[in-house]
Amino acid sequence: MTDTIHDNPTPWVADHIRRFQETGGHPRPGIADLLLTTRGRRSGLLRRTVLTYVRDEDAYVLTASNAGGDRHPAWYLNLMADPEVTLQVGEATFPATARPATAAESDRLWPTVVAAMPSYAAYRTATIREIPLVLVTPT
Repeated sequence: MTDTIHDNPTPWVADHIRRFQETGGHPRPGIADLLLTTRGRRSGLLRRTVLTYVRDEDAYVLTASNAGGDRHPAWYLNLMADPEVTLQVGEATFPATARPATAAESDRLWPTVVAAMPSYAAYRTATIREIPLVLVTPT
């Protein structure tokens, strides 16, 4: 992906992206954050956001929580349309492929996700939407 990258316009997310870059990818000690760049499903523009993650072998596990909102986050809809993404973890940037976790994978991974970020438990009860987990694997 060599086009101009457009950061998430939500002010607190844009600030978090800036802190991620200023700290070499470690904006919050003790919390695993990464930058995810997707291609907009309608605009075709590159879109970047910051997310927490947990690892599952070679995959990065992302939670499409949208803070418990009733709609999927835009980044999730974008990668469903085009699963070829870019990740930045720490100072390393690399291409990757995303896919939704299967039901069995989600059942296995949710306890790990909640242990890493307890707010996800509340998000799951705040919405009737099934919050998807996404496995992103370096290519």
